[in-house]
Amino acid sequence: MAQPGSAPRLGKLYLVPAPLDFGCEQQTPLADVMPLATLQVAARLEHWVCENAKTLRACLKRVNELQPLSHQLQALQIQELPREVHKKGDHSGNFDARPLLAPALQGHDMGLVSEAGMPAVADPGSSVVRAAHDLGLAVLPLVGPVSLLLALAASGLNGQNFAFVGYLPQDAAQRTSRIRELESLALKTGQTQLFIETPYRNAVLLQALLQALQPGTRLAVSSGLTLASAATRSQSVKQWRQHGGWPDNQTPAVFAIGR
Repeated sequence: MAQPGSAPRLGKLYLVPAPLDFGCEQQTPLADVMPLATLQVAARLEHWVCENAKTLRACLKRVNELQPLSHQLQALQIQELPREVHKKGDHSGNFDARPLLAPALQGHDMGLVSEAGMPAVADPGSSVVRAAHDLGLAVLPLVGPVSLLLALAASGLNGQNFAFVGYLPQDAAQRTSRIRELESLALKTGQTQLFIETPYRNAVLLQALLQALQPGTRLAVSSGLTLASAATRSQSVKQWRQHGGWPDNQTPAVFAIGR
C-alpha cells in the first residue's frame, strides 16, 4: 500500500508469447516452448489484453496443467483488442489503447498476448505497448517462440540485414509486382525479405513466388515451427521448380527470399 504523499504503485505490462500451434491439428507440449519463468508469470496474472478471449482461455488452460493459475479462468479480467485493430493493424497510431491499461494504473500487473507467438510482432499489440510507455508503465517481454526469428535462423539467408514485410497483396497482379519489388531489393542490398500468409493460401503464394522470382534467387520456407512436423526448405527457385511444391495448406509458414 502506498504511503501518504508517495506516488502510487504502477503495474507492469508483460508481453506473453503464445505457442505457435494455434489452428493446427497437433499441439506442441507447452513445456518444450515456454520456459518455466514465463509460465509462472502467465499463471499469476489476473488482467489481460488479447486478440480473442476464447483463445486466451484455451492457452491458459494449458498453462494451468504445468503451473496452477492464481485465479479461476472465470474470474480473469480480459479485454479484447477491437476487430478493426486485427484487420488494419494498430501501428498507425489511430487507436488509443490507453484505456485498456487502466488496471495497471491502479497497480495491477497485466499480460498482453496474441493468438500465436510474440504479441506486437507480426501480430496486433504495438498500440498497447506504445500506450504503456506513454503512461510510464514498465514493459517486460517474456521468453517464448517467435516464428520470424526461428525461420530466419533456419533459412541460411542474411541474418545481419533483414526486413519483415507482413502479408503480400491478394490480387494476383499486385502480388507479382510486390514479389519482384522485394526480390530486387533483396538482390541489390542483400537484405533478406520475410513475409507470411494465412495457411490456406500457402500453395497460392508459393506458386506465385515460383512464377515471379528469378531462377537464382534463394527461397526459404519454414512450416509448422516448433511442431513435431516442423521443416524448413531453403534452395534456389530453380531447385524449387524441379522438386515440386510445399508446404501444405493447413500449417502456418514463414517465407523468405534473398541471395
